[in-house]
Amino acid sequence: MSFKIVPFSKTEEDFASLHRIFLEINAQGDSFPYPADTSLEKFKQIWHQQDSISHVAFDVESNTIGGAYLIKPQWPGRGAHVATATYMVAKHARGCGLGRQLGIHSFEIAKDAGYKSMQFNYVIATNTPAVNLWKSLGFNIVGTLPQVFDHSMLGAVDAFVMFKHLNSDQESDTKEML
Repeated sequence: MSFKIVPFSKTEEDFASLHRIFLEINAQGDSFPYPADTSLEKFKQIWHQQDSISHVAFDVESNTIGGAYLIKPQWPGRGAHVATATYMVAKHARGCGLGRQLGIHSFEIAKDAGYKSMQFNYVIATNTPAVNLWKSLGFNIVGTLPQVFDHSMLGAVDAFVMFKHLNSDQESDTKEML
């Protein structure tokens, strides 16, 4: 599969496609904290927030959405230079590097938007592919939230807080602090 990442058009059709991926991920009960029956309207509120930036990855051959990301400020005001993000990859698009492609693309978009760093507050510790991906892309685990996620198969599991400077000069500073 080959993907092209473009800004999210916010059409009803694209929202419906993303909502299907969102529900597919939620149904697994192993990575997203949202209710499994999140409505399309509620999903639109989650995915389209003030000051958010969203891109989707279209499969070039089928012109279907294979994944997406959403970037927004971690905090308002004095914390607005720190981004947070949510990523989704459809089942049919997993295993071909799309998560990595979305991650790298989102870092560039976040830097261009003026963000200095990125923080993920809730990476499920048992979601090994995600944890390994973010570590390989320069994120460090800076905290563990004990037993905060109700995993569908494992019960209460930990979540990680992960952090990355978007300026490569500062990445080594974060590693030295740990």
